[in-house]
Formats: sequence, structure tokens, C-alpha cells
Amino acid sequence: MTREVRSEESYGRSLLNRVLRGGEDTDSRLTHIAEDPGRTPRTAEWPIWAAPAVIDALREDGIAAPWSHQAATAELAHGGQHVVVSTGTASGKSLGYHLPVLTALHDDPRATALYIAPTKALGADQLRMVGELTRHEALRRIPVAAYDGDTPTEVRQLVRAEARWVFTNPDMLHLGLLRSHQRWARLLRRLRYVVVDECHAYRGIFGSHVALVLRRLRRLAAHYGADPVFVLCSATAADPAAAASRLIGSDCAAVTEDGSPRGPRTVAFWEPPLLTSIQGENGAPVRLGATTEAARITADLVLEGARTLTFARSRRAAELIALHTRQRLTETAPELADRIAAYRGGYLPEDRRALEAGINDGSILAAATTNALELGVDIAGLDAVVLAGFPGTVASFRQQIGRAGRRTQGALAVLVARDDPLDTYLVHHPEALLDRPVEATIIDPANPYVLGPQLLCAAMELPLDDREVQRLADHHIVAELAGKGLIRRRRSNGGGHYWFYTAAEPPHDAVDVRGGIGTPVAIVVGETGRFLGTADAARAPATLHRGAVHLHQGETYVVDELDLDGGVAFVREEAPGWTTSARQTTSLTIDSIRESRMFGQVTAALATVTVHSQVIGYLRTAVTGEVLDMVELDLPPQPLPTTAVLYTLTPELLTRAGIAPADVPGSLHAAEHAAIGLLPLVATCDRWDIGGVSTDRHPDTGLPTVFVYDGQAGGAGFAERGYALLRQWLGATLAAVESCSCPAGCPSCVQSPKCGNGNDPLDKAGAISLLTAILTEPAEPGRPSGLA
Repeated sequence: MTREVRSEESYGRSLLNRVLRGGEDTDSRLTHIAEDPGRTPRTAEWPIWAAPAVIDALREDGIAAPWSHQAATAELAHGGQHVVVSTGTASGKSLGYHLPVLTALHDDPRATALYIAPTKALGADQLRMVGELTRHEALRRIPVAAYDGDTPTEVRQLVRAEARWVFTNPDMLHLGLLRSHQRWARLLRRLRYVVVDECHAYRGIFGSHVALVLRRLRRLAAHYGADPVFVLCSATAADPAAAASRLIGSDCAAVTEDGSPRGPRTVAFWEPPLLTSIQGENGAPVRLGATTEAARITADLVLEGARTLTFARSRRAAELIALHTRQRLTETAPELADRIAAYRGGYLPEDRRALEAGINDGSILAAATTNALELGVDIAGLDAVVLAGFPGTVASFRQQIGRAGRRTQGALAVLVARDDPLDTYLVHHPEALLDRPVEATIIDPANPYVLGPQLLCAAMELPLDDREVQRLADHHIVAELAGKGLIRRRRSNGGGHYWFYTAAEPPHDAVDVRGGIGTPVAIVVGETGRFLGTADAARAPATLHRGAVHLHQGETYVVDELDLDGGVAFVREEAPGWTTSARQTTSLTIDSIRESRMFGQVTAALATVTVHSQVIGYLRTAVTGEVLDMVELDLPPQPLPTTAVLYTLTPELLTRAGIAPADVPGSLHAAEHAAIGLLPLVATCDRWDIGGVSTDRHPDTGLPTVFVYDGQAGGAGFAERGYALLRQWLGATLAAVESCSCPAGCPSCVQSPKCGNGNDPLDKAGAISLLTAILTEPAEPGRPSGLA
């Protein structure tokens, strides 16, 4: 059912109608159309304290006056208040920090500033903008420079010696600047401002690490006599003042009233059809893939003259969409096929820069990308955005659809549902996406698997006094580090006690602030030695195992060998005609119950657990979606200490729900899969960030039990969110399973793409009965459970 639109057709609606005319039975795939109206601008006066040279440079760049939110942000920052500006995508948040930062650097020839971005693409884009401003005559004495993994070694010394505004990312801030802070004393001593862009990206383990990295930065700046003002930016932060304050460890003011103009946007929800000609795993119906459908829509948009960005959930999907779009255009408009590209992480720096330039100047008409282009990058002139699957959070959804229609022109955004319970739910319940606030940013700097290594880094940089340790850490963490001989408490010459780092090896290299486990795995062509890129070591067993199909810039490779100890995967160029997806087995033990409560015959709990997982093989799937076979693998198991939300049911409740004993395993298994798919609705996570286990009698509970756990050591806060919102979460899960049109279960409802048991047994009807029974139990918690 579609929402009514204005009688005057918008540009986005007109573009959608032209695309619909180009396909067969496409109108029936639309489940909803929404019109997002434009916004009129509100301007303000230039601040009286702003350097005239800075105002002149901005005016020469075409900015006649600041928007109201830009002026408000600048006033707060200039007054010494930490501030977060949380206004819409493409609202010009950067001017809010350009004014105070450039004024400070202009007025004080020794003042310095830092800019921190979560992605290299965003950092490079913002450096380009500031570089253009500082080319104006009066600002040329403000040298700006990048300091990231792409910065050549010979340039880094020049950056340390001369740059006054350094553009970096959390990784290099941690590994390069803080570890060698003595070499950065010039910058730290006069540090006036720190800009943290797209701060909503810092969530989960990544956000927890970054929160501690920023505390280390503030600590070292204070050591050198500086107290910088933090300016944070986000288009999609929930409760931005609280989120920003948690991130930097100090109170932040918030600017949320958006004064910038915005053109109207049409948002379409699209569900690919079920295919009757082929069957998936265990004979389940197969829905036309979101990547295939997104590629078709992208090609049709290009034919209509629309510059398009298509977002995919994975590197492989981005490559496939670009490949299929080119193939489709080769048949209809071959002169356009070479103007389609893929963009993702893992490319070499020169490849990324060329792609970014092509997207910006229009020589590339459409690009399929991962979320690498989601954040902040100023891409002008885009007419449409296609999302091949819900990106996992409301925040990312709004970021991605905001890439189109930048400035004031109208735009079209199309969400194409994947074979996934959450996608199925959202395209049939669009209000859960359109009318819902963005998720709260979850970070947990006290996670011992994050805090312990970060404390070691801080102690090596500068010994920790007792007050700092008491404020930051649980005494058990400190005792454990001391017991391992990594830190030692000593009396200083001044009489106080300090904790010193005492190990031989620097701790920084062992800390991946993005939450990766182990050294990144290099992907190398075995015959030539050509380096293709890297992959996260934690996911390498599932994505780079022997026989895995790997895509890179439209070329297909097959993995011959994965050497985890050596950190390398050897591949050969080959197009086998199928894709691969890993299968793994998982078992789980409860270490302790942190919290629990009862709802009638249902007990819910939050627990510390240890998960044991092992990749046992992979499926080979034809491009049509048909499963060809299963290939066995022999890889070592991997233990993971983490946090899980669980619920148990009594046999009496299952009997009352009409679930026979023989059907209990399949009912639990199906409910588990669907719940994993729907947890991102209430927590800022992706289904690949979490996992699950279900059993009709778990040895630690003695009852039918379903677990959903965080996929990071120590937990990332997702299971806690699921525990807190259990009924809301399971209610949405039930609605998603019931609304799926398949008869007995498919990937859109209860099948999982990573199930180690081959999605067997699964009982869709049993899952509906089970979830219904849970939700009809008393809504308020009853007596404390006996699990603790």
C-alpha cells in the first residue's frame, strides 16, 4: 500500500515512474512510496569574532552567509564549549567548525588543530575542502595535511614538523600520534580544537575503543599544557548531547535545529519476487536476489540519465552489482557500460582516489559501494540512491538515502529488500523505519577486552597515577594486568604512586580500534604476487577459506590457500560460475548470569558466555540462487568469551502452544534465526555482528533455550539492548515471520545465510506459535528467576 503523494509530481517520483515503465511486473514489487518534503533555509549573520580573511575565503567559495545551525555551532565552540552539531545530511555541518578553527589558526600562528574521520574517503574529502580555503592569500600560512595509512613515509616527518591542521583517523591517532607523542609535542602543546566527524559511526567495540583513544588524546594534550575544544558532527545521532559526552568523556552542548535548505525526496520500498523455477536450501523458495534487482534498477536509472549510487551490504555484493549493471548496459547501451564502477574498502589508495574523482566529476555515472561512501563525502549532483538491503541501522539508512539530492534538487531513494527477516519486516512495516528515531549509540568503554589493552597503551605513553586508574578501571582489570607482569605500581620522585608499563613489546600494535581480531589478512595472487587488498582476520575463515570465491574490481578469484598464522590468502584468477558462503557449527556454555527476570512461563536473562565456533564447509550457489552442493572444510575451532541474551520456556508452555515434542527443535531454531535478523531493529548492530544458538534442552539451563550473542570478545552492548527491549524485539520478530508469503520458511523469514546446520530443522509454523505464546505471557516481570 502506498502513501499518497502531492498532485504536483516531484522529480524523484517522476524518475521512479520512468523506471517502473521499463520493467516487467515491477509495480507489484513496490510495497510503499513516501514523499519527504523539502526544507526552506534560515541564515544568520557572520560572527563578529571570525577573522575577516576566513569570511572572505568562504564568501569567495560561494557562501554568502552561514545557516543558523552553522553559526550556533561556531559560537559555542569559539566560547570554549564542547559541542555536537546533529543536523541533516548535506546540511553543511563543516562550516560550523571551519569558522572557529580557521580563525584560531589565522590569529595565532602557533595554534594547531586535529580532524578525525572514521573513513579515509571522508577525511580526504574534508581535507580537499579545507585545502581549497587555505589557498586564499590570507590563509596560506596555515599548512594542512593528511596523516593516515596512505601518507608516504617521507611525508610524515614533514607533517609532524609543519602541519597546523592534521587530518587523520582513529587508527593513526592511536598507532602513530599517541604512541609517539613526544614527536608530536609541537602539535599537542598548542592544540586548540579537535573535530570528530560523523561521530555516530563510533558504536559498539569500535566506539568503545575510540572513546578511550580520545581520553588518551585529552590526557596527553593536558600533559603538554593544552585543553582543546571538541566539535563533533553527525547527521543521525540519537540524543546527540549524551552520545557525544559519552564518547569524549566530558559534557557537550548540542545544536539540532537545521537551517539548511533541502530538496524533496521520494523513498520507495521494493520487495523482489519469489522465484518458482528454482529451489534453495532444503527445497525452500528463493527470492530474486537484492543484488540482482539493485543492479537492474541501477542500470535503468543510468539509462534515464540519473547519476546513481548503489549501496551494498558487503564488498562482494558491491562488486557483483557493478558487474551485473555493466553486463546489462552492455546489451542496451554499450557506450555507458564502462562508466560503471565498484567502490569499497580494501582497494589500494590510488584506486580509491581515482574512483572518488570519477564519481564527483560525473565521468562515473553509477557506483556500487559499501558503506565506505556513506559518511559525509560531498558528492554533488547525484539523482538517485539504491540500497541493496537495509543497511542495518536507521542511522545508516538516513545517511545513505541522504547521498542523493544534495543541495536542493529532488531525488529518488529505493530500498530493495534482501532475503532477510528484518528487510521483510521493514518493507511491509515502513513506519518502523520512516517514523522511528535513530538508534541510541551503544558504547562500553568499561568492556575489559577493550579497557585492558587501552590502559596498557596509556601507561606506556605516560605513567598512570592512582586517581586515573580508579576513575577508569575496575581493580580486577588492573590486578590481572599486574599479575601478567604488564604494569607495575611504583612511587615517583614526587611522592605519588604511578602505574608503569613494564613489558618489552609496545602494546599498541596488538590493539585494533575497529574491533578486528588478529592481524589483517593480505590477499595475494599466487602466480604473480599481485597484492589485491586485505581482509579482517576474524572473518577470514568464513570469507577466504580454501575454495572461496573472492571478487575484486569486477574480477573473480578463487582462494587456493589461507594461512592465518602468516596472515595471507593466496588466490588465482578464475570465474567458476558460482558464489560461496561458509557454514559453521556453534556451541555455547554459560559462565555466569548477570541479570534475569520471569514472564510467566518464560525466563529472560543476560549472561556471560563462551561461544565455540568452527567453519565446517561452504555452500556453492549458482548465480540464479540455486544451491549446487556443500563442500566440507577442516578448520580449527575458535572460542569467543562474550555476552548473550537468552530466554527459556517451560515444556508446559510449549505444549499449551500446540508444539509437539518432535517439533520443538525446529520451532526454537526458526525463532532464533528470525530473532537474529530482527535484533538490528532495536540495537545498532548488523546480523553479522551477532550470532545465535538454540536447543531443546541446554545443559546449563535444563530447559528449551534460545541464545543471541555479541560477536565481539567481551560483548558490544547489542545483547544488553535485546534483553532490555525483549518484548518489542520478539513482537517485531513475530510480525516479520507472519508477513512473509512463503509457505514453510525461506531466507526472508527463518532461514539464515550462516547457519551451521544447513537450516535444518526449521519449523516456521512452530516459530509463530512459540513467539505468540511468549508474547501472551504476563507483560510485567514476575518473581526473580532461578537461573542466577
